[in-house]
Amino acid sequence: MKIHPSAIVHPKATLDTDVEVGPFCVVGEHVVIGKGSRLHSHVNVEGWTEIGERNEVHPFASIGGPPQHLAYKGEPTKVMIGHDNIIREYVTINRGTVQGGGVTSLGSKGILMAYVHVAHDCRLGNHIIMANAASLAGHITIGDHSVIGGLTGVLQFVRIGDYVMVGGCCAIGQDIPPFAFAAGGYRAHLYGLNTVGLQRHGFSVDRIALLRKAFDLLFRTGHRTAEAIKLAKKEFKGQEDVAKILAFMEGTKRGISRAVSSDLEREFDQPV
Repeated sequence: MKIHPSAIVHPKATLDTDVEVGPFCVVGEHVVIGKGSRLHSHVNVEGWTEIGERNEVHPFASIGGPPQHLAYKGEPTKVMIGHDNIIREYVTINRGTVQGGGVTSLGSKGILMAYVHVAHDCRLGNHIIMANAASLAGHITIGDHSVIGGLTGVLQFVRIGDYVMVGGCCAIGQDIPPFAFAAGGYRAHLYGLNTVGLQRHGFSVDRIALLRKAFDLLFRTGHRTAEAIKLAKKEFKGQEDVAKILAFMEGTKRGISRAVSSDLEREFDQPV
C-alpha cells in the first residue's frame, strides 16, 4: 500500500495492501477500496463507499458525498463501485437515499469522463461510457454497454437500456429503449438503432436486421404503444433481443421517447 504523506486516510478505512493514495487525497472512515485501485492527487472519498479492484480515480473527483436531496437526514447510505473503472477529473458520485433504496451503484469497466455527475440512487451497469460533463439526476438506470454523450442531462427516474447511444448536448426526459440511438437538443428523440455500436459489439447482420424490423414496427407504423407491443409479441415471438425491448417498454413510468420519422434518421441508422 502506497499512501502519500500529505494524504489523510482515516485509520478505520479499509484499503487493500496494494492500493495507491496520491497527494492531498482524503479517505473517510467507512470507505473500502479493493486491490490495485489508485487514487491520483486531490481525490475525496467519503461516506459508506465501496470501491472494487483496479479502479483509477483522477484528481479532484469526489465520491460518496451526501445526496443532494432535501429528505436526506444523514443516514448511512452507500456508493458501490465495481472493478476496472476509470473515473476522470472532477467527477461527482453521490450516495443514495433511504427513499431510493440507499445505494448509488456503478458496475465494472466503465469510463466516467471529466465533470460527470452521478446523483443519488442511480444504477449504472457495466461497460458504461459517459462523456465530459454529462449529468444524471436521481434514480436513473443505465444498462450495459451504453454511451452518454457530453453535456447531456438526464431527468430523474429515466431508464436507458442496454447498448444505447445518446448524442451530446441532449435533454433526456423519457426512457430510451435498448439498442436505440437518441439525439436532439431540447428534447431527445429516437433516430433508429445504435447500428455502429451494435456492430462494434459483434452483432451479426441478421441480428441487426431483425432489430431494425422490430424497431420500425414499434415506433414507425403509427400504432399506439400498447397495440404495437401486442403486434410485436406476435410477430417476433421467441426473439430474445426483441423481447428485451418489449419488456423494457412495458416497464416504463416516464414514457418512451418518440421516434423521428423524417429522412434525417438515415444519417444515423445506416443498414449494414
